[in-house]
Amino acid sequence: MNPADLHRLFEAQHQASRSQVEVPLLVRRERLLRMRKMLDEHGSVLAAAVQADFGMRSPRLTEVADLLVLRNLLNQCLRRLARWMRPQRVRTPLYLLPARARIERQPLGVVGVISPWNYPVQLALAPAITALAAGNRVMLKPSELTPHTSAQLAALVAQFFAPDEFCVVQGDVNVATQFSGLPFDHLVFTGSTAVGRRVAQAAAVHLTPTTLELGGKSPCLVDESCDLADAALKIAHGKLFNAGQTCVAPDYLLLPRGREQAFAQAYREAVAKLYPTIVGNPDYAAILTKRHLARLRQMLRQAQSLGARIELMGAAQAQPGEAAASLWSDAAERQMPPALVFGATSEMQLMQEEIFGPILPVITYERLDDVVAALNAGPRPLALYWFGSDENVRDGILRRTVSGGVTVNDTLMHVAHENLPFGGIGDSGWGAYHGEQGFLRFSHQKSVLLQSRWSLGALFHPPYGPRLDRLMGLLRRWS
Repeated sequence: MNPADLHRLFEAQHQASRSQVEVPLLVRRERLLRMRKMLDEHGSVLAAAVQADFGMRSPRLTEVADLLVLRNLLNQCLRRLARWMRPQRVRTPLYLLPARARIERQPLGVVGVISPWNYPVQLALAPAITALAAGNRVMLKPSELTPHTSAQLAALVAQFFAPDEFCVVQGDVNVATQFSGLPFDHLVFTGSTAVGRRVAQAAAVHLTPTTLELGGKSPCLVDESCDLADAALKIAHGKLFNAGQTCVAPDYLLLPRGREQAFAQAYREAVAKLYPTIVGNPDYAAILTKRHLARLRQMLRQAQSLGARIELMGAAQAQPGEAAASLWSDAAERQMPPALVFGATSEMQLMQEEIFGPILPVITYERLDDVVAALNAGPRPLALYWFGSDENVRDGILRRTVSGGVTVNDTLMHVAHENLPFGGIGDSGWGAYHGEQGFLRFSHQKSVLLQSRWSLGALFHPPYGPRLDRLMGLLRRWS
């Protein structure tokens, strides 16, 4: 798409948003129902497109990771939208009585969404659904790294929505750069911290507010009190879901010293339970591209050269049918076996960058105070996971650390809770959406004061004198 076409699309949405400032409940619901119809009728087409982009990623995985989340979000928005839209009455202070006040929730206008490749349906449509529920127009720029999915999204959205309601812009990094420089009323970006900084800088030219859902190194802290077998299964699920290509995947493990061998055995058993085979197993996603795979392998080679011990997991490969052999060969090559890395240190690349793959460094500790100090010394993570049964220790960790979100005795699941806001802090992002928090993120909360004809405001008018002094004295005593 060339810059002129991009600006024409934006101008159409901008003009539509200004000519119809009020977006009634029925209009918003009808747009959401169209979105639900699109997913119900064409969800399998989108899942097949994701499979084509990854080469090896089961449509069932896309159903769980992408479509189920979107259906739940749509159901929640349709169920609660009337209440979310309702003006909120607020209490009026004594000195402004008998005036009344309320907060009206209005659409922002045009919301831009730049979505990533790892969950190319969910992370494209979830912010779009919430922005549409809030009455906005939406422009979506999906990732160029998942071209099949992006093309299907563009075709389906064009089939179900007018361009001035919701449209999809396809293109490479140059198009994404131009997109982020449009004067949106709000811009949502999901991706890496480095690219997020550039998006924020481009948006700042127009004072466009942003929601940045970034990444980082999310720690998984195992307490002495935990059930190691249960913890290993849930950690393996969170780490290996989508082959670790998840922004809230556990990025490294903090383990009590002396339990390394026990955890390695428990983790190996968990991997075997979740994925009886690795290569050729469609439930175990391939790394998206050979370039991404090469980066992960380089991380392991460097860690090994610096003294780390690597344990690879996973059983023998499955066998494809003859017809699938060619496609299977390329995708299977990118199904990277799970790996534990013992003895990881801070100078290693896998401890400096978000891993985004099925590699789990294991760091041992003796004192929890040292763990807390180390966590607070680094960038604040998008997620933190804690495993254990000691509630006092748990609550101490929650009080003394800051992260975007937390799941206790599991991984990933706080993101699936529709009433919990999802977002980062610091280097892991800013702003949160999901549920009502997302609705508010994409709404303008307009303050409205309804003055009474019996207003006492004239008591505060000049010229000032003893009458005002007496009034201020009364107010001080009543406050």
